[in-house]
Amino acid sequence: MWQGITDGLPFVLVILPFGVLFGVLAAEAGLNMFEALSFSIVVIAGAAQFTALQLLGEHVPTLLVLTSALAVNLRMVMYSASLTPHLGAAPLWQRVFIAYFTIDQSYACAVAAYERNPGWSVPQKVTYFFATVAMICPLWYLSTAFGAWLGNGVPDGLALDFAVPITFIAMIGPMLTTGAHRAAALTSVVLSLIFNFLPFNLGLIVAGIGAMIIGAQVELWLERRAPVQAGKGARQ
Repeated sequence: MWQGITDGLPFVLVILPFGVLFGVLAAEAGLNMFEALSFSIVVIAGAAQFTALQLLGEHVPTLLVLTSALAVNLRMVMYSASLTPHLGAAPLWQRVFIAYFTIDQSYACAVAAYERNPGWSVPQKVTYFFATVAMICPLWYLSTAFGAWLGNGVPDGLALDFAVPITFIAMIGPMLTTGAHRAAALTSVVLSLIFNFLPFNLGLIVAGIGAMIIGAQVELWLERRAPVQAGKGARQ
């Protein structure tokens, strides 16, 4: 539990301004503090919340708002598939809460910790997972409410939006440990820039699918290449 708390604690530094920024933008879009707080509690996904908020501000039809937010959150499907071998044997009531608290930060911490500790039991893995969000999620709710309360009182020069890229760099950077990981990351960057013209952030979905394909192919190529390299080393 303590390891999970300490691993998740650094993300508080970016969750706070991230949540305040969402609350401020929600207030500017016409949401009151209760509505903004409910948004964060129900959706609990910053990228999807910002996407939905932006589209609502542009008076996009509700169906397209929901579809776009869901598309941005499709990465959670990949997160779930990755966590299932570790947490799939947990009781149903625990898996319900695991599903709710599966966010970028908890996933990044959990996957890295499970790889470092292959001998952990399922209860240990579940405890670690919940510990990673023990500080993050409550502070996400509170910072959202605080940002909505501030409203337009935040100076433009404060630039709270710096929290968004820093959060994802902090999560992804340490995990780029293999050629497949780096190929997938590079592919996602290139494709997201190429397809940035697509409406409703659909370019992110294209980039995500392309990155998964390239990453999987590179991993297969490396696995096939490994026995060949091992054979060469043995002959030498």
